[in-house]
Amino acid sequence: MHDSIADGFSVINNAEKAGKQEITIRHGSNLMKDILKIMKENSYLDDFKMKKTYTGIIFEITLNGNINKCRVIKPRIPLKKADYIKYEKLYLPAVDVGHLIVSTPKGVFSHKKVAGKEGGVLIGYIY
Repeated sequence: MHDSIADGFSVINNAEKAGKQEITIRHGSNLMKDILKIMKENSYLDDFKMKKTYTGIIFEITLNGNINKCRVIKPRIPLKKADYIKYEKLYLPAVDVGHLIVSTPKGVFSHKKVAGKEGGVLIGYIY
């Protein structure tokens, strides 16, 4: 495993397609925790629990069937304040549908909270 975020998104996508309600992500990180918080705030997930074990962080996630696609953007793309519209058109299917996940110096946010205020690095998208 090279990218724990890509692995987590892959597990979530596959579980959504299979119609599962609960999943486990075994290779977690603090960045993944922040991304899951964003997904929960925007009602893509019902709930998630984080457990720390001697092997690492494990997430137990309850899905609600609202995710059509979530993917990682590789390579990570740095963006300026004015570039959000360009990448929203590139990665999201329509205006006001979905969220770009952006890592900024102040934390990880949805693009709707930081668009036009601060630049950052694109991590992924969800809709």
